[in-house]
Amino acid sequence: MENFIVSARKYRPTTWESVVGQSSITETLKGAIASNHLAQAFLFTGPRGVGKTTTARILAKTINRNDLNGDISEDEDFAFNIFELDAASNNSVDDIRQLIDQVRIPPQIGSHKVYIIDEVHMLSASAFNAFLKTLEEPPEHAIFILATTEKHKVIPTIISRCQVFDFQRIQINDIVKYLQFIAKSEGINVEEDALHTIAQKADGGMRDALSLFDQIVSFSGNTVTYQNVIDNLNILDFEYYFKMTNYILEHNSSEALVLFNKILENGFDGHNFLNGLASHFRDLLMGGNSNTIELLEVSENIKVRYFEQTKKCSPDFLLDALQLLSDADYRYKASKNQRLLVEICLMQLASVSDGGEKKN
Repeated sequence: MENFIVSARKYRPTTWESVVGQSSITETLKGAIASNHLAQAFLFTGPRGVGKTTTARILAKTINRNDLNGDISEDEDFAFNIFELDAASNNSVDDIRQLIDQVRIPPQIGSHKVYIIDEVHMLSASAFNAFLKTLEEPPEHAIFILATTEKHKVIPTIISRCQVFDFQRIQINDIVKYLQFIAKSEGINVEEDALHTIAQKADGGMRDALSLFDQIVSFSGNTVTYQNVIDNLNILDFEYYFKMTNYILEHNSSEALVLFNKILENGFDGHNFLNGLASHFRDLLMGGNSNTIELLEVSENIKVRYFEQTKKCSPDFLLDALQLLSDADYRYKASKNQRLLVEICLMQLASVSDGGEKKN
């Protein structure tokens, strides 16, 4: 049986152009290399799975390839010039001293050695202090790239010695496009709504999105549908929110409570439902204007449904509904009877008229 390679490894970007959603950072680094204005210490910060380590590896290869003026194969990855240290498990002062001893040795091939220290915030205080002098005045052949998901835990004296690049969460549309490329490469038929749902669940992390995609493909085979995704990932379907909104607009509190009971019976959490309904009303508010409808990070099919339902809602009603949901969300954790809290909120929503006033 052929060994399976997860998509996050198989489709890891190897060129600047293939890095998704971080164009401002990649363009800055490319410009710095081209103009020979490259710093010797970088700090890459941002959420997990957005391309920090990948960008560091591409930077390391590009520096050495450029310095050799093309007299090297494109397949050369300069593995001997790239050193990666996981600070989560190598966080003592002895580990840093060993690294400092290696830094003094110049590279055999290429012009630079690149040291990538992942999860740098996990270093101990003494390890940080041992690293300070080397980071401030490294040998000409050494470049340090520090990566962390928690910038606030890195001591200021380290940050002041680095060029800081803040990696952003990847936009949903960018994740969807990359998943479409992978699906096409793998010969998988996939619905656009399914990819949007995976991208939303990933919360801006490409690695999480690829892991979820692999999970869904294992579950459903070479045809991935929206229903496969919501069944496998245990996600509340858009349909629940559209139905609930219709019951609220019709002032039909009894059907709203029956639907909420069904949601609980299906194993969903009341707090997640509250947040999901608030997001739904927010999207309805955005969908009422031709300018703001582009802020909806959903597929075109779902956009049409939002546009149709938002015609039934007045802005005053949506604002009052969002205020009620926000209050319920604030009180949820402290409530002794959380189910009753949500049910009262639904009845209050059903009692608000289209004018934004309570209905007698």
